[in-house]
Amino acid sequence: LAHAFYNITIVVRLVGGFWANLNPNLGDSARILGARPLRQFWEITLPLLRPVLISAAILIFLFCFTSFGVVLILGGPAFSTIETEIYRQYVTFLRPDIAGALSLLQIVFTFILMTTYARWQQRATVALSFRPQQASLRRPDTLWKQWLLSAVVLSMGLVMSSPLLALIWRSLTTREGTFTFDYYLLLQTSRVGQTAYIAPLTAVLNSLGFALLTVLTAGLLGVSSAYVLSRAGRGRRWLDAGLMLPLGASAVTLGFGYVVTFSRLRTSPLLVLIAHTLVAMPFIVRAVLPVMLGIKESLREAAAQLGAPPGRVWREVDLPILSRALLVGAIFAFTVSMGEFGATSFVARPNSGFQTLPIAIERFLGQPGAELFGQALALSTILMLVCAVGFIGIERFRYADIGEF
Repeated sequence: LAHAFYNITIVVRLVGGFWANLNPNLGDSARILGARPLRQFWEITLPLLRPVLISAAILIFLFCFTSFGVVLILGGPAFSTIETEIYRQYVTFLRPDIAGALSLLQIVFTFILMTTYARWQQRATVALSFRPQQASLRRPDTLWKQWLLSAVVLSMGLVMSSPLLALIWRSLTTREGTFTFDYYLLLQTSRVGQTAYIAPLTAVLNSLGFALLTVLTAGLLGVSSAYVLSRAGRGRRWLDAGLMLPLGASAVTLGFGYVVTFSRLRTSPLLVLIAHTLVAMPFIVRAVLPVMLGIKESLREAAAQLGAPPGRVWREVDLPILSRALLVGAIFAFTVSMGEFGATSFVARPNSGFQTLPIAIERFLGQPGAELFGQALALSTILMLVCAVGFIGIERFRYADIGEF
């Protein structure tokens, strides 16, 4: 249920965006020839949606295959997966050899899966006639369509919001059902054995600090990488694929790799920042690159002919056009850093003093006691609200037709 809840938005995002841009004239032609709506969907719309449906299915499979936090917290040792076993073999049993073998197995399987899918997609893709969403969207023209649309929206809203609303409600009530702010007030305290001697409020401040630094470092690297990609020639595809590797590899595998590669930084918060930066940087590249590729070279040439040096051309031509994409990428980096758990669980030692909010939540849930459980609920609510504000900002500032994920 948890994996289904997390991945509903992937189907809505991918399939909904693709479907909204299909040319409605294809269906209109079938309707004129006498095809009923169900046959029109089955013989025209569904075959056109097949590539994006398979894309969504493979992406969901990949996310579930590399899922870590959900399985670790909800599954426990009885439902161990490759992800959780890598973590337990290295952290609990001190067996880096087995953890490395499992990581290699996962990387090979993921690579084979993505390579097979890429070849299939290249063969199956056909040229389609797309139109802007505004030209394709239509209001329901009959009463039963209006009722059906309302029922779908209400049911989806209930399914998607009920766990989140329950989390907020449970963080504000006791087991007896009385209203209380005690769980939030307890975030200022820390006892021996709780989240490795770190106050929950300190974990919140750590997450905010790492997130802000991640925005800065990932922003600089992401914009620089996007600029290089926009100027690259034949090697752009391979360079782009290399920059997207952190998205294809699992967070646990990345965290294990960070620990092995940067073993001398195990006691430094710099290792957490490196992990968050490499995980967040691809999101900034994906947000900025489409806009950067869309800037007309004639604008830069006109500014250069007027005597503007390259730095001023970037500042007065590129930067204003990229501003919204940069803001979207920065919000993505901030929210990704706030919620990063898999890699951080490797690189942030229990007694390090720089544990993050997701790590603190996992530690609270792993210890008995009503107060600890209530504090975990309060921390989860804070994390949820911060990420919700971030994604609302993304929807507010992103370009509607470019830079989609």
